[in-house]
Amino acid sequence: QDYIPDENILKLLEKVISSFNTSPYPLLEKERGKTGVGLPLGNLTSQLFVNVYMNKFDQFMKHKIKAKYYIRYADDFIILSKDKKELEESVELIRVFLQNELKLEIHPNKISIETFSSGVDFLGMVNFPKYRILRTKTKRRILKKIQNKKNDLENGMISQESFRQSLQSYLGVLKHCAGWNISEKIENLL
Repeated sequence: QDYIPDENILKLLEKVISSFNTSPYPLLEKERGKTGVGLPLGNLTSQLFVNVYMNKFDQFMKHKIKAKYYIRYADDFIILSKDKKELEESVELIRVFLQNELKLEIHPNKISIETFSSGVDFLGMVNFPKYRILRTKTKRRILKKIQNKKNDLENGMISQESFRQSLQSYLGVLKHCAGWNISEKIENLL
């Protein structure tokens, strides 16, 4: 209600949100907020809602923190600066804002201040000034998923076309990074 003032849109959104309610007693107050209630991760409406909700944070970053290089995708964000002290001071301001205004917490293991030369870890890739590579964990996940898809294909659980589409999707990710090493490993899987 703080973010969307139109009553008709709010009613429509309530219908969308409650359509995913998996609680056996969705109307009981005590059931709200339990695991399985709300929108599934990855749902298209989740993408819309996170942007509506995080707009307040975007405005805070722009007007209060005055971050020149701020990038956010859903609930992941990075700030780039040449001034380490400025970044260190911003962390606490950001933490307080997120906690007080949006009821969100930053996981302490997710905060890091790095040099550009050591790479900026963001959205599954480590970004360097002139190139990017897949994060090791992302590489392992891709290889495991391809192996699982290959097993499903061999066991007749998916079609050749479904396997091809999945493989093309992963290869598409690799086009955006220096991924020759993983490309070779994928070829060995096939």
